[in-house]
Amino acid sequence: MEESISGFKVRGDWGDIVEHGERITRALRDVDVHDPDQEYGAQFASAFEEWDEWRPKAHETLDSDVSEKTADQASVEEGKGEKAGKEPDEDIKTAGEKLSESYERLEDDDAEGAVGNWKESIDYVARAADSASRKALRRVEDTVYQNVMTQLAPYYFDNELVSANVQQAARNGGNGEQFVFEVNVNDDDLKEAVSDRLAEYEDEIDRWHVEVEKDTDAAEAIEGAEAPPENGDNSRSTTN
Repeated sequence: MEESISGFKVRGDWGDIVEHGERITRALRDVDVHDPDQEYGAQFASAFEEWDEWRPKAHETLDSDVSEKTADQASVEEGKGEKAGKEPDEDIKTAGEKLSESYERLEDDDAEGAVGNWKESIDYVARAADSASRKALRRVEDTVYQNVMTQLAPYYFDNELVSANVQQAARNGGNGEQFVFEVNVNDDDLKEAVSDRLAEYEDEIDRWHVEVEKDTDAAEAIEGAEAPPENGDNSRSTTN
């Protein structure tokens, strides 16, 4: 592992990349970043979950799984209308209804009620426009990301806790696919704590057991068979 001001970097095969992500995740856990009741966790627990979901896994591939997760992570967030489960045309319809109610209240000399309905109508129109624009942006994002950006830039992740990127390097002779994975912890104090933990792992852990996705269905289908153990040996994946 190379450590610099820009972060912690490794070069190697897919297993090396996965292990690097696991080590950094373990280090973050060891300083309680995952626990919202602790000092760092109060600020970064949610960001830690995002990172833990995005980091490359042993059973994944770069070109499909990490690519998809990167696109999702980079996508425009949902607006109020989308979070409420409403399509833009539904909000436009509701806006029209509120506007009609506003005129009815004016006819009944209910000026205050008319203004209230009018404001609600404007809010629904704005929400519909917001939802429509977000959907359009996502369509553009998806097309640009999938067809252009992945050809020019590495697969990346960025939030307030971690900035990371992984890319495929040139093949190294007969050693198969090679990758470069760089991870930076954005808080300086936390980065120093993570660095200390990573150094401890280098000194204390002889062999790192890479986490692999367990397939328990097949084992359980065989009478008397037990599910695979929680800690498996190192696993390798490719971008194929």
